[in-house]
Amino acid sequence: MIVRIMGEGQVKLDDSHFTELNKLDDELLSEMESGDEEGFRRTLSALLDSVRRLGTPLPDDALEPSELILPAPDATLSEVREMLSDEGLIPG
Repeated sequence: MIVRIMGEGQVKLDDSHFTELNKLDDELLSEMESGDEEGFRRTLSALLDSVRRLGTPLPDDALEPSELILPAPDATLSEVREMLSDEGLIPG
């Protein structure tokens, strides 16, 4: 799957990693619902770090269609809220 981190670029991520990423996504959703800004910041950072660590960066000139778009590291709680679906940032 091709994942875009806004403001950074794209990475190719194997579907086998989505169990780990969904745990962080669930935690992020919970922190957003409770208004826990500190927890939100920490978990968003962990989620993006995991995508970077587990994925393979695509070249900057590659323009593959992104199947999943994640917020920038400095995104606010309200900006991320606007990106959410009922399943969080990561479907499944």
